Amino acid sequence: MAAALSMPSSSSSSSLSHRRGRRVSSISYSSSSFMGERIALRSSTPMPKLRTAPTSTAATATATTICNSVLIDVAKDLMIQPVEAPTMVKPAADPRSVASIILGGGAGTRLFPLTQKRAKPAVPIGGCYRLIDIPMSNCINSGINRIYVLTQFNSHSLNRHIAKTYNFTNSIVEVLAATQTPGEFGDRWFQGTADAVRRFAWLFEDAKLRQVENIVILSGDHLYRMDYMDFVQKHIDTGADITVSCVPTDDSRACDFGLVKIDETGRIEQFLEKPKGESLKTMWTQLFLGLSPQDANKYKYIASMGIYVFRTSSLLRLLRLHYPTANDFGSEVIPKAVKDYNVQAYLFDGYWEDIGTIKSFFDANLALTDQCSKFHFYDP
Repeated sequence: MAAALSMPSSSSSSSLSHRRGRRVSSISYSSSSFMGERIALRSSTPMPKLRTAPTSTAATATATTICNSVLIDVAKDLMIQPVEAPTMVKPAADPRSVASIILGGGAGTRLFPLTQKRAKPAVPIGGCYRLIDIPMSNCINSGINRIYVLTQFNSHSLNRHIAKTYNFTNSIVEVLAATQTPGEFGDRWFQGTADAVRRFAWLFEDAKLRQVENIVILSGDHLYRMDYMDFVQKHIDTGADITVSCVPTDDSRACDFGLVKIDETGRIEQFLEKPKGESLKTMWTQLFLGLSPQDANKYKYIASMGIYVFRTSSLLRLLRLHYPTANDFGSEVIPKAVKDYNVQAYLFDGYWEDIGTIKSFFDANLALTDQCSKFHFYDP
């Protein structure tokens, strides 16, 4: 380590000494390291020897004993104690640095005729609720106060429900409807989930939203309860660019979802959207994922829930630079990003149901009437 103060030259030092009428000792460092090496004093004249009065042998021994005792005590005080290596404290997820985007869904053909005059997230469930209430309440309970809902098909009833139910004065939720704008692709409607987010990516370049570090992408037609900040914390802890929320699934439903293969660290090695035939068999997982041997044999696949956390910078880079023509997250963006980005899996162990078909909608509503229902609208 170099000395912090530069020393004057010998000529200037000598002239300064003569002006003051005395010689000044100059300090020189034996090396550039301060790790216990001596600082030698050099003087142009030898230091005079001090005369000491003669002492007796007994007095000398007593003085030596006292000095040794003092030196031992000082050495004990100055003894270097072992220092533990500092531990790296990972930052805690802050809801103020997180925004969420709820996708209003496509045309909803699999839920027809329920979606004949309404968007999928506006379909009633549990009597007085709408599907959009599930991700909305999860966001609010997680402390996320920046919520954007992207809509396109039959969005009138959805917009009306949000305006009446979530009428916050601080604009905690904003509805972003598909619009046609000038430009190369501005005359088209949303072509998919990724294209919908790309159209409004400019929002996160605004100065007011520069502090948003992570974006949660949510679907508006799922039934589950999740603390999204646990999801984001996992994303931060692993240093991921993308984190995909996943659940185990069996043979009967595996081909209905995007499937992932992960390694022992949780990193996604392969992502296939709704594989069938031989491609489906290649997605078998050999990891037990904390399941019992019986459940592990039953749930051979890991399915994507269609819920993602993106680092904001990575999301903008993916949609604009790397895959500017990709329209869908599940079938295009995520499978390609696995090769070049750190894509992690977040294993969700709670109840989750995809309300994408008439059968799943019927079964989910019927399950709510069970005496021991797996899902409760009221959080105890």
